[in-house]
Amino acid sequence: MVDQDIFRGLGVEIQIAKEDDFLKIKETLTRIGIASKKDQKLFQSCHILHKRGRYAIMHFKELFILDAKRTDFTDDDLGRRNTIASLLEEWGLIKIANPKMCESPRADLRNIKILPFSQKRDWELCSKYTIGNKQ
Repeated sequence: MVDQDIFRGLGVEIQIAKEDDFLKIKETLTRIGIASKKDQKLFQSCHILHKRGRYAIMHFKELFILDAKRTDFTDDDLGRRNTIASLLEEWGLIKIANPKMCESPRADLRNIKILPFSQKRDWELCSKYTIGNKQ
């Protein structure tokens, strides 16, 4: 029997045009998140997950849930994930499988830092989750 819900109801399932786009999306996500301007740190909000030939944009707290770790995944986190996934689609990097999933809630873009590639080396990019590492 094939597991139809491999993401267990978490994340936003997406399609990518070609496999090479995976790394581009992964790198782009490292530059989108919550900023601490006094420290010049950017905390990545979302990751791309590839599992059994399917892809999803996941908030890092959803990845904690998949790993059966305790977390406080809030509507603010959900809104940030939805907004980020929608931005990636707007930029032509992904296609959201079920666009209705991202309609609500949404985050205010003033609360999400999108770091241009040219400024990447001026900031410390921080990830609160690393895919593939078991701890």
